[in-house]
Amino acid sequence: MTPTPAAISQVLAYTGSPASVDILTINTHHATMTHIDALGHIAPNGMIYPGVAFAEVAMGGTLRQGSTTAFIDGIVTRGVLLDLAPGGRIDDGHEVTREDLENAEQRAGVRVESGDALVIRGGWNLATDFSMTLPFLSLDAVLWMGEREISVLASDIGDKPPMGGAVMALHAFALPRLGLPLIDNANVTALAETAANLSRYSFLFTVGAIPVRGATGIPVNPLAVF
Repeated sequence: MTPTPAAISQVLAYTGSPASVDILTINTHHATMTHIDALGHIAPNGMIYPGVAFAEVAMGGTLRQGSTTAFIDGIVTRGVLLDLAPGGRIDDGHEVTREDLENAEQRAGVRVESGDALVIRGGWNLATDFSMTLPFLSLDAVLWMGEREISVLASDIGDKPPMGGAVMALHAFALPRLGLPLIDNANVTALAETAANLSRYSFLFTVGAIPVRGATGIPVNPLAVF
C-alpha cells in the first residue's frame, strides 16, 4: 500500500521519536572473543618487534608502533587450512610440532607458502574447554611457521599456559620476535567442513577490522572465500 502525501507529511513532521545510542567498552584479549593481536601486545624484556623498546612507543594510552593501526585497511591474502584432527580433535595437552603441521599438509595436498595466512584447526573451543588441559603450539611449530614465512596465524588452539616457566611460543616469541600477528580463538568449524566437502584447503582469506588506531588488539571476523 502506497502511503498518501498527508501520511508522509505527518511522519516527517513528527520529531518525538525515541532514539537509542551505545557506548561500547571492549576487553579484547580473552578466550571468548575472536580478536587479532597487534605486535605490541606482548613485550618480552620490554621489547616489541622489530627490537624496539616498548617504553619508547607507548604513550597516552596508545602505541605509536606495533599497534592495530596496521590492520585498519584490512588483510587480504591466500589462506591455507591445516586440520590436525579431521572429524575430531587432537588430544588434550598435545604439543603440536612441525611434524603435525607437515602431516596435515600432506593430508590436505597443499603447501603453506610465503605470505599465506595459516589457519590451524585442533577441534577445540577455548571459551568452553579452558578448564581442561588444552593442546598448544610448540616453539618447534612456530619456528616452522617462520621458515614458511606466513603472514598471519588464525587458530582454535594457542599457547601453553605460562605456569612453571613454560614458554609461550606464540605470544612471547612469534608475536614480538617474528612479527607474526595472531588471531586468537578463531572458530574454524564451518571452514573445516567446507574445505573437506570441497576437498580444497586453500582459499581467499580476508579480515576486516574496526578502524581503531594505537590499540594492542581488536575484535575481528575472519572470512574464507572459496
